Amino acid sequence: MTGSGAPLEDNRLHGDPGIERTEIDHAPSAPTVASAMQRERAMTIFEKGAPGRRAFVAPELDVPVTGDLLPDRLRRTEPPRLPELSEPEIVRHYVRLSKRNFDLDSGFYPLGSCTMKHNPRLHERVAALPGHARLHPFQRPQRAQGALELMWNLERSLAEIAGLPHVSLQPSAGSHGELAGVLLTRAYHEDRGERRHKVLTPDTAHGTNPATVTMAGYEVVKVGTNPDGGVDVDDLRAKADADVACLMLTNPNTLGIFDANIEQIAAIVHQVGATLYYDGANLNAVMGVTRPGDMGFDIVHFNLHKTFTQPHGGGGPGSGPIAVSDRIEPYLPRPVIVRGEDGTFDLDEGSGSRAKSIGRLRGFQGNYGCFVRSYAYIRSLGAEGLKDASEVAVLNANYLLARLSRAGVAEYLPLAFGKLCMHEFVLSGAPMKKELGIRTLDLAKRLLDHGFHPPTIYFPLLVDEAVLIEPTETETRETLDAFADAVAEILREAADDPELARSAPYTTPVRRLDEAAAAKRPVIRQPL
Repeated sequence: MTGSGAPLEDNRLHGDPGIERTEIDHAPSAPTVASAMQRERAMTIFEKGAPGRRAFVAPELDVPVTGDLLPDRLRRTEPPRLPELSEPEIVRHYVRLSKRNFDLDSGFYPLGSCTMKHNPRLHERVAALPGHARLHPFQRPQRAQGALELMWNLERSLAEIAGLPHVSLQPSAGSHGELAGVLLTRAYHEDRGERRHKVLTPDTAHGTNPATVTMAGYEVVKVGTNPDGGVDVDDLRAKADADVACLMLTNPNTLGIFDANIEQIAAIVHQVGATLYYDGANLNAVMGVTRPGDMGFDIVHFNLHKTFTQPHGGGGPGSGPIAVSDRIEPYLPRPVIVRGEDGTFDLDEGSGSRAKSIGRLRGFQGNYGCFVRSYAYIRSLGAEGLKDASEVAVLNANYLLARLSRAGVAEYLPLAFGKLCMHEFVLSGAPMKKELGIRTLDLAKRLLDHGFHPPTIYFPLLVDEAVLIEPTETETRETLDAFADAVAEILREAADDPELARSAPYTTPVRRLDEAAAAKRPVIRQPL
């Protein structure tokens, strides 16, 4: 995932010599605010203000002071070292920080494999209702019946979408859902007296897949890709043996290809007694059209922040529920939401039939606000609406692919695999690098000057100079046309002067950073 070119660090921290006037002149229309931000040093709130300055002063205490409300061991010996600022300083600081970042509310965000689609504001209002927002995590189930009913209904909805009967909402992110799936696989095999050591992952897999496998104590075994962009079935058959615990698969995969051999793949995996795991990162392409359970998958994780309009939230909170088949159900995390014969809901902490559970994955039941937003999305659209969202996502992707397949673009950015795509597609920038002298990174940075967030770049790794683009269903035709035109314009100008792209961006608050130096010598502590 490429950066936006506008992180919060000062661009001088890693050797940026500054901004020359001639560089700014290369920009199509350098905004005044961005240019001003380029000239100023980025500061944290701890560096601002002055001793004694206040945004709010509380009135004098008009009730008796009681000294024993807190035990001495929990009392501070000295005041906390907090910033001292006026209210205008605080407001301006955070507003200016917000302007340093690219966001979906201000521009197109075609980040491949991340499904950065619009999050309806109605869902935010629903999640902010007092009954949802003020529900305490320690509230007893008897006093949280509405929340438990919503979660129960969300589980049933996700089960229907996945084509698998059982759901747990506990995982806090897609990667956490992956870990839950691999731990469920391990519990399943160990309950059968088997100790398997390998997990298969395609060479197009998301980076979290091999990381999850390693964290769970398994060995990662890569499976190759065939010329059509799907799993190499012969390679899979050669590597699938009695020591394989699971195959982790995304379908459609990261190349934007729906694997036509999925039933054969499932049969090969199940014949050796392994489980088939579905990485739900690309579910936005098939939601309501086809179901992973019907393809033969045993375990599915959902990304509520991708498919079901829970905002990505700058890294959190997230939610990655899992759905499983009957044979995996005994091992689901606990507690489990159950409905009694009288229609009331409770949390079953686990006993008897739940003794095989992998246990609790996190505190409480998950990030509840994520559940509210996603349930509102599902109920708002209904079955036909969810199907329509997927179909439009695929339509938008193929429309944009067609626009980028015209002369002047396709010869420099050809499609890596296939002729059509699902919800995303991968272009190769290798000809662009050879013929025009600019890299995929240069194209990505120059797109920022045209008002677009760059797509995912250099992933998947098997495509040279990869550009992974996902337009989603919430973008208009005019936006897709403008993006395609911007790519064509960047390639035209690179033919005359490749240095324009090599030095981009020009119009962002922070110029291009020395990313290698930032990775080797990160500034992670703020001196007080």
